[in-house]
Amino acid sequence: MKIQNTKSQIRNLSLSLLSGILLIFIFPGFNFEILAWVSLVPLFIATRKTSPLASLKLGFIAGFVFFIGVIYWIVIAMTKYGGIPMAIGIAVLILLSGYLAIYVSIFTYFLSLAPYPLRYILAPFLWVSLELIRAHFLTGFPWASLGYSQFKTLPIIQAADITGVYGISFIIVMVNAAIASFIESIYEKNKRQFAARYMLVTTLFIISFSIYGYWEINTFSKLSTQHSALSTSLKVALIQGNIEQNMKWDESYQSDVFDAHVNLTMQASRERPDLIVWPESATPFYFQADRNFGPKMFELAKNSGSFLFFGTPGYEIKDNGIVSYNRAYLLSPEGDVAGKYDKIHLVPFGEYVPLRKVLFFIDKMVEGVGDYQSGEEYTIFKVQSSNGKAQNSFGTLICFEVIFPDLVRRFVKNGAEFLVNITNDGWYGKTAASSQHIAMVAFRAVENRVPVVRAANTGISGIIEPTGKIAKETEIFTTAYVLGEINIGSSIKTFYTRYGDVFAYICSTVTILLILLSRYAKNPLLDR
Repeated sequence: MKIQNTKSQIRNLSLSLLSGILLIFIFPGFNFEILAWVSLVPLFIATRKTSPLASLKLGFIAGFVFFIGVIYWIVIAMTKYGGIPMAIGIAVLILLSGYLAIYVSIFTYFLSLAPYPLRYILAPFLWVSLELIRAHFLTGFPWASLGYSQFKTLPIIQAADITGVYGISFIIVMVNAAIASFIESIYEKNKRQFAARYMLVTTLFIISFSIYGYWEINTFSKLSTQHSALSTSLKVALIQGNIEQNMKWDESYQSDVFDAHVNLTMQASRERPDLIVWPESATPFYFQADRNFGPKMFELAKNSGSFLFFGTPGYEIKDNGIVSYNRAYLLSPEGDVAGKYDKIHLVPFGEYVPLRKVLFFIDKMVEGVGDYQSGEEYTIFKVQSSNGKAQNSFGTLICFEVIFPDLVRRFVKNGAEFLVNITNDGWYGKTAASSQHIAMVAFRAVENRVPVVRAANTGISGIIEPTGKIAKETEIFTTAYVLGEINIGSSIKTFYTRYGDVFAYICSTVTILLILLSRYAKNPLLDR
């Protein structure tokens, strides 16, 4: 009996590790997104008849392997560019991966408490609920939500304009649960009827998602043709200066950094774009105060004949002293300031230190940790097309902000007709992080049915259509500019733009009800 238990434990551990590994492979970097549809099956099987405590452990193992394999780039950012010792960088990766793994362990724990067949019904609702909590708890870190793995599977992700990314996570977990249920029914005949029904319902879900997706893609294709005929497009140029992170704020390279962006801007201006976009913190100086480079920016806007949008550090003088912001400015072709935006959602331990009085030692450990204050206004900018036929509105997301869908939708709800994402992914080095980042940007386009243009210091810069298709993109760590046209869509707001994460909150409500049902139900059909 002891040998049999040991074999069972080894088998379950192996299955748990397998799920963790499969989850790594579904995200950019490996791009085996098709594995998402079976990635949780080993974990379902491993925890099928284990105790709640054993399930908790197996879920943690799978989650830890998963996250440490996806966000490994944190070590690069902290050691190579943050200047902290390798040991501390690895420790931070382990701690963060351990924290994120807790969500997977909670998932398997509650499933183990639910009797058959309720555990399979509960699974997709519970997973979405935990992703929702992860997106908000402790300022939120929704990186590598399961749905993002399918950013290239355009027909499936179109439903995000109703459900957000959570709907795609839901259907992925549902498919995994259906397959696990089917495998279980092979060995236990009394479970075949439920497995067949669950498979049928899951298949109907996939067919529904696909039909809706193809219909939306076809609709967009028709609208694009109509807009092209009516000349309602906006021409944009995205500047990718490709400045090494350790050079960016070195004063000895200040002129070189500035000139690199100017040269690319003037090359792009030959095509007469309506809007030219520089990346986050593209100016290695305080634009509003610099007496040398500040006036040159105004002159550049005039010479280019385009609206010029760029990221720069900013500040305000208040009663309690000087307050710093991560800021973006829009300059008009006449050389005037047409608007500014201060980043609302800052990066903890990167742009500010939470609980600074308690964690006073952090900024002594990490070079360049910021002390920014959050902006408060969802600024909407206005740009005029060169033909003078239309004035278009846009909102901007600075770097990390674009991974928060509820924040992004507020700009569109307030009138943005397209979105601009400026970022500096140079922190990540030549890792999968930049590809993971733009995958999330694609979902913001689908959720709100607006085009998104993205200028990244070292890449990936690109243009994303309202269907989530990345129409143009650069390679990372290349000096380049991207030219393209975006079609401004209708003023009709999507369900997601208007109501946000309603689907995820419904899933949370259903999760609570199903957990209560599994705890108190006395139905003999709910049998393991």
